[in-house]
Amino acid sequence: MVAMDSGIRVLVVDDSALVREMISAILVSEPGISIAGEAANGAEAVAKAASLRPDLITMDIEMPVMGGLEAIERIMAGHPAPILVITSLTGVRTAFAAVSKGALDVIEKPDIELKGRQSLIKKVKLLSRVDMAAHMASKRMRLGASPAGDAMDRSFPDAKHASVAGGRVMAIASSTGGPQAIQAILSRLPADFPAPVVIAQHIAKGFTRGMAEWLESSTRLKVREAGNGDTIAAGYVHINPAEFSMRITRQGTIVLGEPESRGGYCPCCDTLLRSVAESFRERAFGLILSGMGDDGCEGMSAIKNAGGTTLAQDEHSSVIYGMNRLAVERGCIDRVVPLADIPAEVMRLAGVKEQR
Repeated sequence: MVAMDSGIRVLVVDDSALVREMISAILVSEPGISIAGEAANGAEAVAKAASLRPDLITMDIEMPVMGGLEAIERIMAGHPAPILVITSLTGVRTAFAAVSKGALDVIEKPDIELKGRQSLIKKVKLLSRVDMAAHMASKRMRLGASPAGDAMDRSFPDAKHASVAGGRVMAIASSTGGPQAIQAILSRLPADFPAPVVIAQHIAKGFTRGMAEWLESSTRLKVREAGNGDTIAAGYVHINPAEFSMRITRQGTIVLGEPESRGGYCPCCDTLLRSVAESFRERAFGLILSGMGDDGCEGMSAIKNAGGTTLAQDEHSSVIYGMNRLAVERGCIDRVVPLADIPAEVMRLAGVKEQR
């Protein structure tokens, strides 16, 4: 879904003139990136997206006149463009809702430190090359979510009552483009899905809980940011916090440790997948989704070598066909599956009988 192009023209959208100035200064410091225009609210963003046709839009969410969510929806309906949401920690859950509207990724507002500047530039370069026609076509193929009712029990199992004895365990690795893929999958799984789900998603520190809350609003499963000592169980989803490495013991206990990274990405997908392979062997099944780099490939290989089953999201439905492509090329994937077909495939692997 990625097509090469020359020069990247960016539309910067934020209600703060200071933030717009900072983002613009960071971007123009990189050769090949220029500022096509700026907008102080969503209404201006919609108009300038149509007139300027930028290669990428950086989008704030909370703005006067028209907020970012409505602006993204209108831009995607009229003149689709890659959109990178830039938000503060206080607006993470709302920012992830922008992914449902068509935004490609969410990052924290950059600071003047080198790491923050480089992260923004890297994301802009990557996302500006996404083929939006293919992305929108893939998005239309996904079925709608099945939100859980407010009255549903949201408690989590303790070590005494939770068990994974004899059952399968599903481990997911993902990066850029992963949140929308994960939402599309979880939204179609039943509340009694018989396998615990553990996820390592490359994400900014402090963003995991907001992502978990957003995902829980569109699935019948119970979703949370993983905590040290939590116990995995069927019907529950635990997301690896970016601040820690995460491992699962044979007893199904989550152990959070010192952070590791692969290629600068956190959390480390390989760490989680390897632990699932070691603890559950043939009962493990791994899924590697859209993303950049090779994190997750080693872990998927470990699951396959342990006798488990491995799946990869296909190229056409991936925002970035990177880490999943490398896993396929390295021979550690049993089946490559379009995003629309992944829920049915994981239900089959988990032993869920097909509904007739």
